[in-house]
Amino acid sequence: MAPENQSVVTMFILQSFVDDPWVQDALFCFFFTLLTVAIVGNGLIITTIHRSPSLHTPMYFFLVNLALMDVICTVTVLPKVLQGLVTENTISYRDCLTQMFIFTWVLSSELLLFSAMAYDRYLAICRPLHYGTLMNGRVCVALATIVWFLGALNSLVLTCLVLPLSFCGPNLITHFFCEIPSVLMLSCSPTFINNIMTVIADMFLSGLNFLLTMTSYGFIIASILRIRSAEGKKRAFSTCSAHLIVVTLYYSTVLYTYVRPALGTAGILDKAIAVLYTTVTPSLNPLIYTLRNKEFKTSFKKLLFPH
Repeated sequence: MAPENQSVVTMFILQSFVDDPWVQDALFCFFFTLLTVAIVGNGLIITTIHRSPSLHTPMYFFLVNLALMDVICTVTVLPKVLQGLVTENTISYRDCLTQMFIFTWVLSSELLLFSAMAYDRYLAICRPLHYGTLMNGRVCVALATIVWFLGALNSLVLTCLVLPLSFCGPNLITHFFCEIPSVLMLSCSPTFINNIMTVIADMFLSGLNFLLTMTSYGFIIASILRIRSAEGKKRAFSTCSAHLIVVTLYYSTVLYTYVRPALGTAGILDKAIAVLYTTVTPSLNPLIYTLRNKEFKTSFKKLLFPH
């Protein structure tokens, strides 16, 4: 029989970035800026697309879903980080599970959404004559529903597998938020099943979706190279280059985070990589997707200056 004190941990301590007060103040300003940029930037994307009929296309429909995911991801992680930089950096067991579930849901959904967006660009560039039929409104809604549902299902399974585990100490999470790999390291119970399911989910969501995304872009690049005019090549590439940049950054950091525990910990490097995909990428996405998009910039200007 397990000891009675096997589940005494009800509060976790999130590891701080540094102990230097000056550096903590600088980090607070940095993360507060990222939080503001992510919320305002993605909020403007959603508002502009919603208010502009010319942007009611599949590409922008998926972009709205991505912007919403980025906002949820940022709001789930950063407020607690900011709190930890000015007060005691603790989180209750229940709040930790909640943060873990929401973050894993959004992360999983975003990986699936990248595949849907790549498929959309594949149809637009490689099969333009059938694009309107193959990617109509009903298909877009169905794809988005599948993306959110599978992300939630994956998160629910992985989070529920944590519930039976015992946490009897230590209670210091060597991370700045509750993520599955870092929380599992504190369990007093065997975590073999959890680790196996996490790897399987990562291989499916990261590995398979990355393969599907790269396959789509293989066909897209081949199709672009067959375009004779330089202007046509430039226009076709501009519609997918932003997505390719975001996908490359996102997958490289996520794959590192979930493969790294098997190789040991790298301390500050792990935190730096996690900052990239939890805070920096959601803040950069609005800029990456809109700065080179003339259609969006035109609609945005009309929204700001209607007359």
